[in-house]
Amino acid sequence: MNTLEYLKSSSSDNFFLLAGPCVIEGEEMALDIAENICAITSELNIPYVFKGSYRKANRSRIDSFTGIGDEKALRILRKVRDTFGVPVVTDIHTAEEAEMAAEYVDILQIPAFLCRQTDLLVAAAKTGRMVNIKKGQFLSPEAMEHAVTKIRDAGNDMVAVTERGTTFGYQDLIVDYRGIPAMQKFGVPVILDATHSLQQPNQPAGVTGGRPDLIETIARAGIATGVDGLFIETHRNPSCAKSDGANMLPLAQLPTLLRRLSVIRAAINGFGIS
Repeated sequence: MNTLEYLKSSSSDNFFLLAGPCVIEGEEMALDIAENICAITSELNIPYVFKGSYRKANRSRIDSFTGIGDEKALRILRKVRDTFGVPVVTDIHTAEEAEMAAEYVDILQIPAFLCRQTDLLVAAAKTGRMVNIKKGQFLSPEAMEHAVTKIRDAGNDMVAVTERGTTFGYQDLIVDYRGIPAMQKFGVPVILDATHSLQQPNQPAGVTGGRPDLIETIARAGIATGVDGLFIETHRNPSCAKSDGANMLPLAQLPTLLRRLSVIRAAINGFGIS
């Protein structure tokens, strides 16, 4: 079973989940978060992918945390996969990173600001790993078909697209849920990023803000719209997280949220809505 088949494998037709910390801060925290999410996703029959960036390249300030070292973080991602038997996903930022990261992870993720970078997309596709492309905040849903085509034309049919909000003024994002069925027409899974969609970028202090109190609202609406998967960044203590703490979900709140979302998905399935 390849990664794409795994994501579609829920016998209850549940959504799948990409979740974990924004960035790998250490082995203990990564394994702890993965263990807790594996427990609840197994209970609810939610196909699960552990998410963790091995390095953060897009930072507002020069003194922002970027990582613990590429190889060290990538080895931790591989240990999560080997320990819990789940796929792992991480971001890449340049074409040269694709082959390196592909040795450790199952899905290569293209950051939203880089979704038009042809060399990056082609390099990711040619690794043979599944590629998750985040929709740029500056692009229409329909325009993402070109990014999907680049992956396919490079010989890789394992591709997904992630909605993560559209620029709304200078310091806010908004989710247009019409984009979910629009991008599903490309014949790929569509994921909703319920945490980055609530970012408040371009703050004067150089640290991105967020509205984590609305994560459940965004996620509920996505499930009701028929999204294939959810992306959620989570941390035991977001206020102490080294990156994106302002819009992460506290880990303790994730089980209740996933149970509620599974009920919504089951109700929609029962009414025959897709």
